[in-house]
Amino acid sequence: MKAIVQHRYGSPDVLRLREVDVPTPGDDEVLVRVRASSVNAYDWHAMRGDPYLSRLTFGLRRPTAPVRGQDFAGRVEAVGRAVTRFRPGDEVYGEAGPAGGAFAEYVCVAENLVAAKPANLSFEQAAAIPLAATTALVCLRDAAELRAGQHVLINGASGGVGTFAVQLAKAYGAQVTAVCRTRNVELVRSLGADHVVDYTREDFTRTDAVRAGRRYEVLLDLVGNRSLTDCRRVLTTDGTLLLSGGGVFTGGSVFGPMSMLIRGPLVGRFVKHRIVAPFAAAGRGHLATLRELAESGKLTPVIDRTYRLDEVPDAIRYVETEHARAKVVISIFSDNSR
Repeated sequence: MKAIVQHRYGSPDVLRLREVDVPTPGDDEVLVRVRASSVNAYDWHAMRGDPYLSRLTFGLRRPTAPVRGQDFAGRVEAVGRAVTRFRPGDEVYGEAGPAGGAFAEYVCVAENLVAAKPANLSFEQAAAIPLAATTALVCLRDAAELRAGQHVLINGASGGVGTFAVQLAKAYGAQVTAVCRTRNVELVRSLGADHVVDYTREDFTRTDAVRAGRRYEVLLDLVGNRSLTDCRRVLTTDGTLLLSGGGVFTGGSVFGPMSMLIRGPLVGRFVKHRIVAPFAAAGRGHLATLRELAESGKLTPVIDRTYRLDEVPDAIRYVETEHARAKVVISIFSDNSR
């Protein structure tokens, strides 16, 4: 089968399209013929081994798992002996887990990381959901315990996680303020945002609304470009600050966003605000919830661009450097390729 492989850390130039063996499912695994995948920040962090601390997970000197890619949607090709929930031909979606492997024609995945694909979505749309939407769901529903009527601010609302976060917050009945750049204002409004702050023109920590006394019960920071003090300034007395993602703004190439993700909860021990860095573990429970939301029309993936499998380096380069909005998808098998 064809797969995107890397044997050393570096830029997208280290990625190569290669022929590799089709994996064989273990007893509790399913083999999926991948129809589509999508690009996440996780993929380029793994590609570069950046921040360096992440190499404790990815491999100290080189990636221990050579095939990149987390999200996938496709059809079950074969199942292990202990698998009971799926059979060949089932349409599924999910996350590949720590080993990756979704930028390929086939991927082997543990049964508990797979769920039935939303029936109303294409494979490309379904592949856009798993990692990003699970992150948004874990932050808002699980960590913040978001309730109807609460005011939520999402910093980074036009990105992969952000576009799902806006929709999920609205689905749970919140009033949503979305922070994004000028070209994405109409996008986030179309997703349901009640208020939009264009960060190129206005500071979300010092807007007229904040000066007038409006505060937020929840702030989801997906960018990491503001200090903890700045973020806490816009919260209610008992508000919750959720830290997820970020980049070199929060620790450089050694620690990256881990610096803020570790420091934030430590600061939270000494202030009234809750400061949480949720860990969004993959699993069929989250995927099932997201499928229900998608099938009810409350969650619709937004796709910025679609690339072929051999164009994965270009896709990752675009996500890294061009402020991609929403999701970038990899189309692997076409409808007439069976």
